[in-house]
Amino acid sequence: MFQLTSEQKLIQDAIRRMVERDIDPTLKARSADKPLPKEEMLRIMQLCAQQGLTSARVAESAGGAELPTVTYGLMMEQLPPVVAIAVLGQEVTATRISLDSTPEQRERFLPDLISGKRISCTGTTEPDVGSDSRGVKTRLQDDGPESFTLTGRKMWITNASICDLINVTAVYGTDAHGRPGTTRIVVDRAQSPFETREIPVLGLRQGHLGEVLFDGCSVPKQNQLGSVGDAARVLNKTWLANRPILGLCAVHMGQRALDAALVYAGDRKQFGQPIASFQLVQEMLADIATAVTTSRLLCYHALSAIDSGEQQAVHLSAMAKRYSLAACMRAVSLAMEVHGAMGISCEMGLEQLFRDVRMLPIPDGTNQILTLIEGRELTGVQAYRAVAAS
Repeated sequence: MFQLTSEQKLIQDAIRRMVERDIDPTLKARSADKPLPKEEMLRIMQLCAQQGLTSARVAESAGGAELPTVTYGLMMEQLPPVVAIAVLGQEVTATRISLDSTPEQRERFLPDLISGKRISCTGTTEPDVGSDSRGVKTRLQDDGPESFTLTGRKMWITNASICDLINVTAVYGTDAHGRPGTTRIVVDRAQSPFETREIPVLGLRQGHLGEVLFDGCSVPKQNQLGSVGDAARVLNKTWLANRPILGLCAVHMGQRALDAALVYAGDRKQFGQPIASFQLVQEMLADIATAVTTSRLLCYHALSAIDSGEQQAVHLSAMAKRYSLAACMRAVSLAMEVHGAMGISCEMGLEQLFRDVRMLPIPDGTNQILTLIEGRELTGVQAYRAVAAS
């Protein structure tokens, strides 16, 4: 039986109180269908920074919180998902900048990201490049001894339209095998202007999902991170924890749906009795509770495996996101059924949960890619590379 320690429970309670006091009122005061103003997101980011959420995986030596991954997940589960995803975009960018960067680069970029004074994001996905980061086409070219020219488009980028800087994966030079190499470079918007636009989407509409265009953008060479060819490795390292954390965002929504369904089933009467007394309603409630509980435990298990450095962490990470998203989407759908006609009304908020949870299978690996990762870890055979080679 998985049991939280008293310290972990206190941490969760602290985040819940912060959300109830300082974040939920802001979200409720704004339209659920429009992105939050940047000043509001900055305020929220700074609140989360005080709890270590913007630097959870950044080493203490680089100014980060360096939290256990399980602790980070427990905290993120308490945040409204639209906020959690924005914070994850900030935190993972700070983490990626901290990896294989110089002390000067960390000193220059990290303090404002860790404190939430500036908003950041990571640009990897492109219009025709998703899970295969080796296929990026955004190009970095030499433009004299001190600067590069960056040209290309990035799509589906969290925080894009309000970001102050973006960590970009681009093609530059060749790797150790003579193949086109990918590199990472930080683009500071004040120093190297670029265009962004919001992308209208199904759910999580108070967030900022956007497109970025670099049209001959001049970037100082001192902003290049690590070495050519290390981009995929850094991305994979951070995706490992991102996946179960996104799973916990789904758990958050599944729990809200369960709570609402339990209240409604107790209050709503048909045939002279609460619908909670009907066997088929009880079955739906039991299925919702099972989906939420199993998803939560699997995500915790995956995060614990990451902390322990277990070999199966890659498998569990992919499994946790794939399973929990499918299970919690069904949980939200069942909760709508418990509510009957009210379940499809805007008044109850379940339709928003339904739209929001449907957004989560997309980032950090689709269900199909995660299935192939699980298969590879089970069999030792990488399906998609084998197919590509045939």
